[in-house]
Amino acid sequence: MEPREKAAQLPLQPGVYLFKDAAGTTLYVGKARSLRNRVKSYFLENRLADTKTGSLVREIADLEYIVVDSEAEALALENNLIKQYKPKFNVLLRDDKTYPYIRFTAFEKYPRVYVTRRLAKDGSIYFGPYFPASLAYRLVHLIHKNFLVPSCYVDLTRSHPRPCLQYYIHRCYGPCVEGYVTDERYGEAARDVRLFLEGRRSDLSKSLSERMERASDEQRYEEAASYRDLLRTLEEISERQKIAAASGDDTDVLAWYAEPPQVAANLFHLRGGRVVDRRDFYWEDLDQFDPAEFLPSLLKQLYLDAAYVPRNIHVPEDFEERELLQDVLTEKAGHRVEIHQPQRGKKHAFLELVEENARHSFMQRFRVLKPSAKAVAEALESTLGLAETPKRIESFDISHIQGADTVASMVVWENGRMKKSDYRKFIIRGDAMPEGPEKTSGLLRDDFASMREAVERRYKRLQGENKPLPSLILIDGGLGQLHAAAAALEKLEVINQPMASIAKKEEIIYVLGRENEPIVLEKHSPALHLIQQIRDETHRFAVTFHRQRRTKSRVRTSLTEIPGVGERTAQKLLKRFGSVARLKELSVEEIAAELPRSRAEQVFHALHAGSSGSSAAPPSPHK
Repeated sequence: MEPREKAAQLPLQPGVYLFKDAAGTTLYVGKARSLRNRVKSYFLENRLADTKTGSLVREIADLEYIVVDSEAEALALENNLIKQYKPKFNVLLRDDKTYPYIRFTAFEKYPRVYVTRRLAKDGSIYFGPYFPASLAYRLVHLIHKNFLVPSCYVDLTRSHPRPCLQYYIHRCYGPCVEGYVTDERYGEAARDVRLFLEGRRSDLSKSLSERMERASDEQRYEEAASYRDLLRTLEEISERQKIAAASGDDTDVLAWYAEPPQVAANLFHLRGGRVVDRRDFYWEDLDQFDPAEFLPSLLKQLYLDAAYVPRNIHVPEDFEERELLQDVLTEKAGHRVEIHQPQRGKKHAFLELVEENARHSFMQRFRVLKPSAKAVAEALESTLGLAETPKRIESFDISHIQGADTVASMVVWENGRMKKSDYRKFIIRGDAMPEGPEKTSGLLRDDFASMREAVERRYKRLQGENKPLPSLILIDGGLGQLHAAAAALEKLEVINQPMASIAKKEEIIYVLGRENEPIVLEKHSPALHLIQQIRDETHRFAVTFHRQRRTKSRVRTSLTEIPGVGERTAQKLLKRFGSVARLKELSVEEIAAELPRSRAEQVFHALHAGSSGSSAAPPSPHK
C-alpha cells in the first residue's frame, strides 16, 4: 500500500508517526493530535511545493504510527524516538557542551566518585547534571577533602605497595594498600557520600551527630573532631543554598542567529537574577530553517529529559505547542513552568543581548573570527571534562621506520601558545621493550613500549626535580598508546593525572578513565582545532628528529666503517659531494681534492668493494 493511501486509513487519535525510506531508515518522527489529519497533510499538493516537505515526501516509502492516550504522551514519545533514531529531517540537538554528572560506583567494593558527561548502565549511580560545570568538580573536591573517597583509576582489586600522593595530603583513605583502612570505615564513608549526593543532608547530619557523640564517649577524640568538622561543612552548604534559593526565581533565555544552512543558538542560565552559565549549539546543514519547527524541537530535546527545569523560559517567538509543552514540563518539574516571549522592558532587552551573543557565536564558529586563547582553553576544559582550565599541555609522539632509529618527541603548549624552549627529544633505548622473541613480534608492540619509555623518562625526571606535572598529557595515537603512557605513570605512582589521546585517522579523542566514552567533535570545534594543532606539531618535531638520526646513522654505517674515516671526515665528504651514491661515481683524484691521496684511495676502494662481483677484477682507481 502506498504511503498516501496508508495515511488515509490512520486513526483520528493522538500519537506519533514515523516516515521511512525504502531501506527502512527512519526519515522523520512527528507527533499529532490526530494522526490521520496530520499525516494526510504531508501529501497535499500545496505542501509538496515546500522544499523541505517535498524532499521528505519523495523519499517516503513507508510509514509507521503509535497511538497514545493524550497529546502530552505523544510529545514525550516523539522526543524519545527522535533521540533514538536521529532522523535526518528532524532538528537534532547538537551540543558542544554537555553538562557533567557525578558518578558513584556503587558496584565496587570500595566505591569512588567521578565526574562524567555520559551515562552508562554499569551499576553506577549518577547524580546531576550540574551547571555551571565547575560545580560538579567542586562537589567532588569537597568529597575528597571531607569524606576521603577518591576519584582515582587504581585497580583496587589488588593491594599496592604504597599509596599515592592523595593519601598523604588527606584526600583519600588509601584502600589501595592493605591495612590502611578497614572495610567498615570505608563503607561508612561511602554511605555518607551517597546521602550527601542524594541531598539527604538531614539524615546525614543526624548520622554524623550520633557517631560524633559515640566517638567522644569512647574517648576517640580525633575521630569525633573529624565528624564535627564535617557537620560544620554541611551546615555551611545548607545556609548558602537557602540564601541562593531566596534570592530570586530561575530563568533560561534562548535565542539564535541563522544564515541557513548554518545556525548558532545560545542558551543563558539565570539563577537568582544573575547569569551562572551559557550553552552554545551549532548546526551546519539546516537548509530549510523554519523557526516554527526549530524552536519547539529544541525546547523538547533540552527539557523533557532534563533533571531540572527552570520556572521561566524566555524565547524570541511564540509557537503552536507552547501551552502543551508548558503543561508537560510543569507536571514533570513539580512546579509551574512558563514559556514567555518578552515584548518590552528588561526581559526583552536581555533576550536581545542573548540574540547578539548568538550572532557573535555564529561569526566566531563559521566566519573568519578566531576565538581567543582563553576561550579555546575553556572549550577544551569542557570537552575533556578537566577539573580546571588547562594552562600547560605536554604532547608525545613516536617516530621510526620499520622499528629502526626509534625516537620520541615531546612538545609543550602553555598559556595559549607553543613553548619551543621546553620541547624535548628522546632516543628510545628499548628499556621498556619486551624481552626475547616477542620484542620484534610487531611494530605496534614496539610503539607502545616506546611510548611507555618516553613518558616514564619524562616524568621520572620531573619527580626527581620536584617540578609540577602539566594540566594535561596528550598522546598521539589510539587506546594502545594511551594505556602504554598510563602504565608508565602508574609505575611512577602518579595517579589522577589528566591524560588523553587522539587517533590519527578518525580524529577520535579518548580520555583516560573514560575510554568507553570516546569523543568525536565537529570539524569547526575550537577544542578539536587546538588538539590537532598540538598533535601535528608533535608529529612534525618527531619526524624531523627521526630524519636527523637516520641521516647520521647512514653516515656511520656507510663511511665511518672505512678505516681512517671518522664522523667529521664523513660529514665533510657528504657536505661537499651530497651523498654516498655520488661519492661512488668519483675518481680517486676527485676525492683527493678533499682528502689526502692515501685516504682518498682507501675511501675509493672501500666504496667499490661491496658493489663488485666475486669474480670481477677490482675497478681502476682512475676514470
